[in-house]
Amino acid sequence: MSKKQRLGLFAVTAFVLLFTTQLLFRIQPSMAAPDSLNLPEGFKVQVFGTTRMPDGEQLPGARFMTFGPDGHLYVTTARHGKVLMLPDRNKDGVADEVVVVAENLRNPQGLVFVDGKLLVANEDAVVRLEQKDADWPASGVTTLISNLPAGGHSTKTLRLGPDGHLYLNVGSTCNVCLEQDPNRATLHRYTRDGKPAGALTTLGRHAQSPIWARGLRNSQGFAWHPVSGEMFATNNGADNRSETRNGPVNDELPPEHLNHIEGGKHYGWPHCWGNQFTDPNFPGSAGFCATTTPPAITFRAHSTPLGISFLDKTNFPKPYQSDAVVALHGSWNRDQPYGYKLVRVRFENNQPVAVENFVTGWQNGSEVWGRPVDVIVGPDGALYVSDDKTGAIYRITYAA
Repeated sequence: MSKKQRLGLFAVTAFVLLFTTQLLFRIQPSMAAPDSLNLPEGFKVQVFGTTRMPDGEQLPGARFMTFGPDGHLYVTTARHGKVLMLPDRNKDGVADEVVVVAENLRNPQGLVFVDGKLLVANEDAVVRLEQKDADWPASGVTTLISNLPAGGHSTKTLRLGPDGHLYLNVGSTCNVCLEQDPNRATLHRYTRDGKPAGALTTLGRHAQSPIWARGLRNSQGFAWHPVSGEMFATNNGADNRSETRNGPVNDELPPEHLNHIEGGKHYGWPHCWGNQFTDPNFPGSAGFCATTTPPAITFRAHSTPLGISFLDKTNFPKPYQSDAVVALHGSWNRDQPYGYKLVRVRFENNQPVAVENFVTGWQNGSEVWGRPVDVIVGPDGALYVSDDKTGAIYRITYAA
């Protein structure tokens, strides 16, 4: 075979492999995924739907979710600037279609219904989607909270707390640094109509601050304990850290956190790992870390915990209903990839005491085909999971 023929054969083979890979990627969310996932006995997972558009375009990037008062699931696709609705009108556990709710948004992530209206957290603002005759797509967008810090860890999660206030994360601009903007690396609180309602009440001519808690590098997932009403938030630790001054990177540092969030508290970033250890390559003032609030429990370093949901309203067995599930989105820079799974956080006396695997199988050795993002409980008692690598949304149920 001549060199020209060999090159031609190589080109054809490469094209076929590329086409096959793209085809497998497209069908994987709806066919291969559940067979690859491992769950405890009695649990079942199926693909509820994907972010495949009516024209057939598959949009990866399914991020955070909520259920509307209409009982339908809503999900953001941050990198595509869209909010989608996946209705299941016949209640068979599979979405009937994908409806575009809004588009041309700026990196939308968090969404929540408040007084029947859908609020969406863009990178730089929280907006309300307006409807005409109760139909989608939205007929307009009204800004509720403006001038949020953009860039850096830009995606923002929005939830309505049991106190009737809106909570929003604002991530850091960096890995480790001293932020110039005090609003960075925080959780914010607002009234339901968008007025700042932070932990420190401001009097006189100074504007009220929205800051509820500080020292949180990027807390994208948060939820409230169904019994105590206490707030718990996941948090992503810094990358490329060492336990010694100018030492080699240790992939096991620092641990990721689940924090018990209280108004006015500081949770350590950028100087502290928990409240016991100071980053030797970015130390704060003497004794600072002892003044910060330690994590309620930790996850393995660089597993990237994101969405969290308590299981009290699921149809899961009773022992699960006092616990929470957290989505570990997975690492991006570890020598040995880790995460890409759901973990169960066991609670006793309303506090977390242990972490164990719940759903695994998105990772096979060094190969990763799915990255879970958010977990929410549906009105049917099932657990719904978004995957921003494939665009799939999974539905997890239990049958004795």
